Amino acid sequence: MFTYTIRRLLIAIPTLLVISLIIFLVVTLAPSDPTANLPLSIPSEVRAQMREALGLNEPILVRYLLWLRQFFLYEPLHMLDQAFGLSLAGEDMQRILSWQTRSPVTDLIVQRLPQTLWVVGTSYVVGVLIALPIGIVSAYRQYSWFDQIGTFVSMVGFSVPTFFTGVLLIVIFSVHLGWLPSIYDTTLRVTDLSTFWLQIKQMIMPVAVLALYNAAQISRFMRASMLDNLNQDYVRTARAKGMTERVVVLLHVLRNSMIPVVTVIALGVPTVFGGAIITEQVFKVNGIGQLLIIAIQGGDVPTVQTLTFIFAVLIVLFNLIADVLYGLLDPRIRYD
Repeated sequence: MFTYTIRRLLIAIPTLLVISLIIFLVVTLAPSDPTANLPLSIPSEVRAQMREALGLNEPILVRYLLWLRQFFLYEPLHMLDQAFGLSLAGEDMQRILSWQTRSPVTDLIVQRLPQTLWVVGTSYVVGVLIALPIGIVSAYRQYSWFDQIGTFVSMVGFSVPTFFTGVLLIVIFSVHLGWLPSIYDTTLRVTDLSTFWLQIKQMIMPVAVLALYNAAQISRFMRASMLDNLNQDYVRTARAKGMTERVVVLLHVLRNSMIPVVTVIALGVPTVFGGAIITEQVFKVNGIGQLLIIAIQGGDVPTVQTLTFIFAVLIVLFNLIADVLYGLLDPRIRYD
């Protein structure tokens, strides 16, 4: 297992380099101009000077290599300095700066990440905790009323777009009933029970919207995987040996059924850090998704490049974690 992990990590290096090149070329060659949102009264000479100050006159290869050095070397050193009070980064190590705010992109991400983790992370955990038991019971009691209801709710949750579900909840619980706030207050700080309750109230609707969507997808995978294993020969053998249904289902069937589900869950974790762009826009959550939308609208190439590449790194990382978990769930799987 250790050898396999090291080998996969080494393979991930050229994979990420290729991904970074593709992202850089797509974002850089896109028809966007960082000076497009400036007033028309600014002379063309000033616009040209601004583009030169941003390094847009440099060759694409030079800009790509500079961005790689900043991302993999300069930014980690600056983050270590901020976290532990060190002085590893020199003054000449320029960070990746946002064209819109002229602030380091990683600082902007760190500022918005807690809001995204609060909402999207909580919704993902809730969705998984709901989806697994629903999928297990639906498969074990196939075609029962519970299975029919679970299938219907899953189809609705997966088919209906999140922006419609979010607006519907706002109309019901905010406009008509007045129970929950329609706008997420990112300035709220939890200091006592009253502010904690306000935080819970403003999280209920966005968490419910995303949890329904996540649970609908994962429960379908869980049900299908359980049904596939319930008809296997080893299940009939376990029952013939006198094992109880609880042991057969929860110990033998569930463990083997979790192998494909782990892939779905693991590959869904990077979306937690990426934020839910649509849902964050509906409830005005000042998270990573909203930061990406603002960067795309403003032609902020460094912010878009950094965010999309971080998403790619997380996908590769959690794909590796899923592969490693296969060996823990199924002892028959060996990589060495």
